[in-house]
Amino acid sequence: MKKLLLLGAILVFVLQAYNSPLATIVLNSASLSTGKLPSDWKITVNHGRPEVSVCSDSEGPCLHLKSVKSSFALERAVDVSPSETPFLTWRWKVTQLPAHGDFRRASTDDQAAQVLVAFADRKILSYIWDSSAPKGTAESASNIPMVHVFAVVCESGVSVANRWLSENRNVAADYERAYGKPAPRVKGLRIQINSQHTGSVAESYFGDVAFRSSPQ
Repeated sequence: MKKLLLLGAILVFVLQAYNSPLATIVLNSASLSTGKLPSDWKITVNHGRPEVSVCSDSEGPCLHLKSVKSSFALERAVDVSPSETPFLTWRWKVTQLPAHGDFRRASTDDQAAQVLVAFADRKILSYIWDSSAPKGTAESASNIPMVHVFAVVCESGVSVANRWLSENRNVAADYERAYGKPAPRVKGLRIQINSQHTGSVAESYFGDVAFRSSPQ
């Protein structure tokens, strides 16, 4: 009898584990409670001086990015299968948009917040909060030869600024829509801000970022 009960408990545990959603946590805001950037993230600077810090508000610990005529990012290597965990989820808040920013023109290609997903074939999906381009806009954003970037406007303008928003994108579906083939493995993720083209100021905040097997 005890053996049967034990086998039953093991079976329940296995089934629960099998049916539990998979997740790869890329940025865990709880780990920011130390006040330091996680060691697996690095800052890369394209232009100007980076202003990045760990902060805390009503939502808990978060990352704070501010760009004054600058362009920089936090990035880390990952190894994620889009077929197993196709959903990218994250939280962000924008408090200042770059004036007249619009990714559709190279001269105004500034955003207060971007999440870029780099794939094994060096193609990139860019999820952006744009100043001007309408929400839902999705098109190539490659201004440099041989660099393949497809941008999706997740949020636009100031109507939802100054509040935390949760995003949920199916990167496997977005990749196939952008490039016409199944998505290869994800090899990197970048959180970016820039305002150098418009010569203005931008500010944003980021919370948890994760790849998941099912949408939240």
